[in-house]
Amino acid sequence: MHVGHSTGGGEVVHYLARHGESRVAKAVIISAVPPLMVKTATNPDGLPKEVFDGLQAQLAANRAQFYYDVPAGPFYGYNRPGAKPSQGVIWNWWRQGMMGGTKAHYDGIVAFSQTDFTEDLKKITVPVLVMHGDDDQIVPYVASAPLSAKLLKNSTLKTYNGFPHGMPTTEADTINADLLTFLKT
Repeated sequence: MHVGHSTGGGEVVHYLARHGESRVAKAVIISAVPPLMVKTATNPDGLPKEVFDGLQAQLAANRAQFYYDVPAGPFYGYNRPGAKPSQGVIWNWWRQGMMGGTKAHYDGIVAFSQTDFTEDLKKITVPVLVMHGDDDQIVPYVASAPLSAKLLKNSTLKTYNGFPHGMPTTEADTINADLLTFLKT
């Protein structure tokens, strides 16, 4: 079974399409980037390229601040009214970001935003659970989960009201229970 979150969901989709499903029973993509994040003529609900250019500029200008601001704000929904930010979660995300290579992260923004997974999604036949929060400020729901579920031949779409992009952390009890139920069936 393959499970991927965010860009990792794109990796799961690409892996299955490229290497086949002979050793795969099921897959799960959580808050995942497929089918395509950037806005194009054929993807009008995507985000403008300028959004991703801005992320790259922020990363290049002050990497440490970038890796603090993203989790302290939109990634976990901590910028929403009534949210209770966890400094431990924020600093752990910062720590992980600072351990990675700047060039890889800079180029990764292009990779996760501009890779079109449409044809990969169409090739997958194993059951796929598509999990996504409708308050995802990183990978907008409308341009991702419903479209991926439609392109997959055997999918189940599970939409979570008010959940953020980082829902596997902030809503772990709910996500893990649904994940386990899907994997056991």
